[in-house]
Amino acid sequence: MRIEDYALVGDMQSAALVGRDGSIDWLCLPRFDSPSCFTRLLGDESNGFWRLAPTGHEQATRRAYVEDTLILETVWETPTGAVKVIDFMPPRHANPDLVRIVEGLSGTVEMTTEIRIRFDYGRIVPWVRRRNGHLHAIGGPDSVWIHSPVPLRGGDYRHEATFTVTAGQQLPFVFTWHPSHQPEPERIDPLEQLAETRLLWEEWVSRCGYQGRWRDAVVRSLITLKALTYSPTGGIVAAPTTSLPEHLGGVRNWDYRYCWLRDASMTLDALTGAGYVEEAAAWRSWLLRAIAGRPEDVQVLYGVAGERRLPEMTLDWLSGYENSTPVRIGNGAATQLQLDIYGEFVDALYQARKQGMAPDNHAWALVTKVMEFFEHNWDQPDEGLWEVRGPRRHFVHSKVMAWVAADRMVRVIEELGRRGDVERWSALRDRIHAEVCDKGYDPERNTFTQSYGSRELDAALLQIPIVGFLPPDDPRVTGTIDAIERELMTDGFVLRYPIAEDNPVDGLPGGEGAFLACSFWLAEARAITGRHDDAVELFERLVALSNDVGLLAEEYDPMTGRQLGNFPQAFTHIHLIRTAQALARYAAPQRR
Repeated sequence: MRIEDYALVGDMQSAALVGRDGSIDWLCLPRFDSPSCFTRLLGDESNGFWRLAPTGHEQATRRAYVEDTLILETVWETPTGAVKVIDFMPPRHANPDLVRIVEGLSGTVEMTTEIRIRFDYGRIVPWVRRRNGHLHAIGGPDSVWIHSPVPLRGGDYRHEATFTVTAGQQLPFVFTWHPSHQPEPERIDPLEQLAETRLLWEEWVSRCGYQGRWRDAVVRSLITLKALTYSPTGGIVAAPTTSLPEHLGGVRNWDYRYCWLRDASMTLDALTGAGYVEEAAAWRSWLLRAIAGRPEDVQVLYGVAGERRLPEMTLDWLSGYENSTPVRIGNGAATQLQLDIYGEFVDALYQARKQGMAPDNHAWALVTKVMEFFEHNWDQPDEGLWEVRGPRRHFVHSKVMAWVAADRMVRVIEELGRRGDVERWSALRDRIHAEVCDKGYDPERNTFTQSYGSRELDAALLQIPIVGFLPPDDPRVTGTIDAIERELMTDGFVLRYPIAEDNPVDGLPGGEGAFLACSFWLAEARAITGRHDDAVELFERLVALSNDVGLLAEEYDPMTGRQLGNFPQAFTHIHLIRTAQALARYAAPQRR
């Protein structure tokens, strides 16, 4: 299936992808970054899946989330009747549970379920036995129980059943994971948990402060960001998947099941802007724990609990999504230098305080210490926002965000009353600003460039007016926007930067789709510079790319009309929210 054929369910500690055909093809337990037990998404049927659908029927008739929740309802209409499958993961108690409820809507429908459990990313075939009428699978440290209302037949390392459901009948299946050394977990009541899960999401969404024109898209994006939050620590993963390709058949396949400071900071900004200050405080606590220690040891990304060692390796037994290899786990970008993260997290903490988050003396002390290190290292070349695998460069976006770090230090001191040397940070801010305008700007073409001395463009330059580096009406800002629209747009969408054999900036072969966040940046930049109608047109075109349940991946290929990259992608949904908020702030005045 296409990437956009999947929907997400989760319990804010892990998540599953459910296809239009009723198959769960991806699930990692007990955490987002744990080894998967269903891995067909990155391989084939032998790597594990769980399908539940009418016999002989593939694609569902329709599906949708239950109002503003993460409870998925998939409906099939067949010649003999209609049936619905309800998929959700209830709030976690002792162990993670995945619940699938088959509900007859009309007539009588024959159903088939098939389940293949494969631990360790599809590699380990577990030992399965029947106990007390239910299935118990065990392999190494992993153990699962499958509580089924119908007998499951075993054979050929899989279990299946065919059964009928009539109108008004409900048949619940429960899949429960626990460590293999522990005793059988206590069973949950699936119908009771369905009601509790719905209540949890409805209560959370009721706190949303956004009631604008694009409420449905914004709320679905907020729910997605909440679903990607690891609730025990407050860490926010970039996506629940690994190695979904940015180019079909290519090598741009990365593991996004970790917490990037940049993504988490932008998520924090989106959440606080929508009134979710509690989430901001949880993220700040996660941040303080993650970066605690020597300032020079601050990383670009961490595990969901703040882990620092995330070695990158390949899983050679998996064929990859549509033969896109390698399949990677871990992420080597953890050891990169990306200077923009300092501006991101200082700005996020500043914005959260402005939105009402309580001050924290420990947080300010840590930020000050980290910024002292940054003060002496901001002028180094780095790998930048896009985590290039080529040589380090003086990326203009990195330097702009360095300016943001110094600027927000000044603002925190002047506006929020924190103690600090405002003259010191003002001087650094001015020095960075002057250098960027001198070395990062091409006066002949009237545009900023990707890096000092280069002629290439970079969509990240659209952040210049968004973060306040220059005013929106500055000719250098409008010139940069015009240049990006001329040179980086393809079929109405924005590429990150030029990719060609003679432009080895990222050190990788092959192309990629249009990075959706970049197009949202363009929409926001248009709004800020007074092009409101153009901004709305682009924004609505981007929102229309969402799949049938409102989810977006990292990229979009306008040639094939397909979503690409890890899914759903926090970075994309963050900028959907932020652009909607910007369109409200910079709305065109009402005509009389």
